[in-house]
Amino acid sequence: MVKQYLLTVVAACMAWSLTTTAHAQDPQFSQFYANQIYLNPAFAGSVRCPRVSLNYRNQWTAISGNYQTMAASYDQHFDALQGGIGIRLMRDQAGTSTITSHNVAVSYSYLIKLNRKVNLRLAAEVGFLQRSLNTDNLTFGDQIDDRYGFIYATQEVFDNDEKLFADFAAGALLYNQIFYGGFAFHHITEPNEGFLGSSALPFKFTTHFGAMIPLGKKRKYAGDLFISPNILFQLQQSFYQLNVGLYAGKGPIVGGIWYRNNDSFIALVGLQRDTWRIGYSYDVTISRLTNRTAGSHELSLGFKIPCKPARRRFRTVRCPSF
Repeated sequence: MVKQYLLTVVAACMAWSLTTTAHAQDPQFSQFYANQIYLNPAFAGSVRCPRVSLNYRNQWTAISGNYQTMAASYDQHFDALQGGIGIRLMRDQAGTSTITSHNVAVSYSYLIKLNRKVNLRLAAEVGFLQRSLNTDNLTFGDQIDDRYGFIYATQEVFDNDEKLFADFAAGALLYNQIFYGGFAFHHITEPNEGFLGSSALPFKFTTHFGAMIPLGKKRKYAGDLFISPNILFQLQQSFYQLNVGLYAGKGPIVGGIWYRNNDSFIALVGLQRDTWRIGYSYDVTISRLTNRTAGSHELSLGFKIPCKPARRRFRTVRCPSF
């Protein structure tokens, strides 16, 4: 019975989310376009030149044992491969380091030019995910004294406090000068992530759509005013997340506002130049946890490494970087 209880507690800790209606097991970023190949592997190589992205999220800072997620990625287009290669790393910490996850993945996106204005990218990704359980942070019924509380050493024995398994994903991205949209499939094989017994990591489906609409007199993007409406939907098992929002920018300054499933509003401000960008966002909780979470903070950094001009016409994906 104790082990069954422990399994339930561990599963509950792992099933964290950004909304009261969506308890997805995967870490999520409010600035999802700042971590594009995590959102959809088809973004790999979509800006042609080498690109580095760094992300940090601190969720629900007022709650003991909150969630902290760090991610880094690199991607680049290669003419010889007719597509892009992406590499991403991620570390997720939950419950005062009770459960720690490390993820490394490599993706390849194949570029198909459907016509002069529309491109399609098809991608596949393979990765490895490691989860570790710090049993020193867990408490059990046999440690309890009726008068003094948790004073005894537990007799529980753990045969497995670490899991390492392969993970697979795929995605597609369709875009032109104004519009872009795509979908991704993660955890295609639903690998076993359970520490006690079998527990499948649920399959996750993602779809996203948006547009970059110039508003200035010249109708150009560089240094001009633009708006960018976007929508993101994710489904993992029976849980879902829906983000609806709008970016706006003028010159190097970008701002955004998002609404997410009865859980929070997201406010974003960013600064971007040709070779770098920095963004900060804050999630204002509006669910029943409003007075207890102190919200969530997220910081992103990005760098583009200059490269030789393309020999052939290359259409990049015009979408927000935050």
